[in-house]
Amino acid sequence: MPAEAGERRPIVFGVDAAHPGPMAAVWAGDEAERRGLPLRLVHAVPVMIRDLRAFEEARYRKALRELGDEALDKASAVVRERHPDLEVVTSVIDGNPGQVLCRESSHAELVVLGSRRMGRLEEVLSTYSVTVPVSAQAACPVVVVRDPEHVTQDPPYVVVGVDGSRSSAAAVDFAFDFASRRGAALRAVWVWQSQLIASIDEHTAVQTLRRELSEHTAGRIAAHPDVALTHEVIRGHPVEELAKAAEHSLAVVVGRRGHGGFTGMKLGSVPHGLLHRAQCPIITVPAPDGSGA
Repeated sequence: MPAEAGERRPIVFGVDAAHPGPMAAVWAGDEAERRGLPLRLVHAVPVMIRDLRAFEEARYRKALRELGDEALDKASAVVRERHPDLEVVTSVIDGNPGQVLCRESSHAELVVLGSRRMGRLEEVLSTYSVTVPVSAQAACPVVVVRDPEHVTQDPPYVVVGVDGSRSSAAAVDFAFDFASRRGAALRAVWVWQSQLIASIDEHTAVQTLRRELSEHTAGRIAAHPDVALTHEVIRGHPVEELAKAAEHSLAVVVGRRGHGGFTGMKLGSVPHGLLHRAQCPIITVPAPDGSGA
């Protein structure tokens, strides 16, 4: 959802009381400072899933909210120590964490999350699993800070995965802007699997994809002349190759290309896989209309 003229949409950081994620809080604060935007720290208190008497439930929810307040205070202190002049707002909200953060995304510039490093089964079963459902359904780009960005790389670079979809085009736009703000180079990578292009020879396939890759990144260079762009067509598995290309990057950026159903399916197999495999922040960008096409 585009911002209204003059509107300062916040960076939203989802604060997890059990796993506070100071690294992710620092990333969110740095990005808010870099963009000149306020930082909104949000902690969600999930609805009760056990049968308790009204008095016990009230005490239990009060305890959860107190834990949330403590986590917000700690995250806020970490951010303010680095950016004392940054506008920071905190909020405890009742509701399923994934649903709360998806609602927050409708008026956010970015949603930033840490990671509990859950397995795929845990992601489906846990009330506290947010990285997949939020990445799959948020109205704005979602950043999952699973591992630190590699700021020591010289020159720094960002990787964007390209596949020709509308969400991929949105990812390219985001990646150019992101790289420009960081003074980083941009590696546009198209990964292809030979079994999907079995009707033509490899040389022709590579040349065709190189041409498409150039077309999909054309037009952005004029708007970001400071970004050094390289094109790479790589044969292999998209998740493995993108993770390898981004091993020393500031971030890997991909479009959300799912088609409904379970949240992981709506997210798409490549960004879902990168959430488990990449060793840098993973940024998932929805198509302009919020779909994954």
